[in-house]
Amino acid sequence: MKITRLEDVERQSGGRSVAVGTFDGVHLGHRQVIAGADSVLTFDPHPVAVVAPQHTPKLLTPLARKAELIEELGVRELIVIPFDAAFAAKMADEFVQDVLVGALGATSVAIGENFRFGHKAQGDPRLLAAAQRFRTVVHPLLEVDGEIVSSSHIRGLVLAGEVAEAKALLGAPFQLRGEVVHGDERGRELGFPTANLVPEDALVCPGHGVYACVSYDDPARPRPAAVSIGVRPTFQTGRGELIEAYLLDFEGDLYGRELRLDFLARLRGERRFETAEALIEQMHRDVQRTREIVQAS
Repeated sequence: MKITRLEDVERQSGGRSVAVGTFDGVHLGHRQVIAGADSVLTFDPHPVAVVAPQHTPKLLTPLARKAELIEELGVRELIVIPFDAAFAAKMADEFVQDVLVGALGATSVAIGENFRFGHKAQGDPRLLAAAQRFRTVVHPLLEVDGEIVSSSHIRGLVLAGEVAEAKALLGAPFQLRGEVVHGDERGRELGFPTANLVPEDALVCPGHGVYACVSYDDPARPRPAAVSIGVRPTFQTGRGELIEAYLLDFEGDLYGRELRLDFLARLRGERRFETAEALIEQMHRDVQRTREIVQAS
């Protein structure tokens, strides 16, 4: 899939079928909007980070992950608008004429019913339909089990550790990725050497606890991983929040490499153990349960 900044877009014969949205998470509702589009138009950073930075949400998907998920849907081109104060000041009719018609030559535009655009969010589906320069397809909000599928709802699920529920609404596992960093090697001392990641402040991180994951230090080699997120209450470490991944059946050094973690299920909450031996016994149970969940997935 081609990824292009708006200013580098080239006009193409026959125009474009475009899905437009922020698409954080690329969840089931987003997938309905994107279905059938050959191009997706999105924004980076999240528009709220510019127009109301005090309300900036933690993201489910950084741009690279969003691009991967959109490519998996068969989209030919991802067009990214670098969202800044100047673009936020663009009037809604300017967005239609300059971007959708002028830059993209859109013949069809698909949006969700809650999509707003232009200065002070003055543009809405009715304004798009009135443009009559392209076909406008407005998708109603998707409901699953009586709940609206939204990025904000899924963020709440992930923060609460309900990663299996989040996976069902995302259509793919919630994923974290990052560079493996040095820790204090406490896991190695316990017989469970871990690959450590530091959570990115801009991204959602699952609540403290232990999770069954699939890890990827190489896209072609998925491995089960028991992952602990928290501050390790059994030990006084002085460290902040850390993501510690024990990769099953793996020996080697991952320092400095990127590790991806797909979260499948929460095994338990974070808790203090009276002895290191009690913790080790529980870790053995966590590893066995992780193996079972990954094998069943």
